[in-house]
Amino acid sequence: MEDIRVERRDGVAHVVLNRPAVGNAVTLAMWRELVDIFSGYAADRDVRGVILRGSGRNFSVGADISEFERIREDRHQAAAYEVAVDACSGAIAALGKPVVAAIDGYCLGGGCHLALACDFRFADRNTTIGIPSARLSIVYGVNSVQRLLALTGLSNAKRILYSADRFGAEQAIRMGLIDELHDDVVGAAEKFLQLLAANAPLSISGAKFMLNGLTMGTGALDLTTAQRLVDEASDSSDFKEGREAFVQKRSPRFRGE
Repeated sequence: MEDIRVERRDGVAHVVLNRPAVGNAVTLAMWRELVDIFSGYAADRDVRGVILRGSGRNFSVGADISEFERIREDRHQAAAYEVAVDACSGAIAALGKPVVAAIDGYCLGGGCHLALACDFRFADRNTTIGIPSARLSIVYGVNSVQRLLALTGLSNAKRILYSADRFGAEQAIRMGLIDELHDDVVGAAEKFLQLLAANAPLSISGAKFMLNGLTMGTGALDLTTAQRLVDEASDSSDFKEGREAFVQKRSPRFRGE
């Protein structure tokens, strides 16, 4: 079974994370494949909008942590991994067409990362969303944090990243993580994209380019220090402890080193 399934209906492309047995956990290969898929829609005039969703009962439980021991063991591997993740979210954000994340079930970690890169987030009322990076001693990359901050504001972004909590749909919509709640989230996303398809594509692509560019400005942020913090977390004993605790299904014992 393909890990990513692509469908088309009436000018709307559906990109479906297709690993339901493991909650649609995203592998490194999938991050890279998503870059090609979304980049390919740029020149396809038959596609007027894209829905990103998961198969089965979840959007995505996040990155496939089971492969971290092999592909993300230290800062060098982590840096290469983050390049792939940033390239994926960058391809989604750079597509000059509206992209809706149709979310149900769990939307955690890397799944939330994907949703943040979309233009809109429609969710089912059973959605649980969060970023548990603080339970793995991972510092999220600058681009992901910037997108989170732009959507939720400073206090909520800190709460999400510091606490590693999971938030229900009603609370998530108040925080800005979700835009709309629907009983039929895919149907609502399709209807919305059909509405947008009646408008001028160049107007939408131009507005998206400018709004995303203005949102992603780093301002006074010291990028060198920010990257150092990412690297130190990737090399830490706590990161190893977080991975092991996840696999062993126990609470991690972090020491800040």
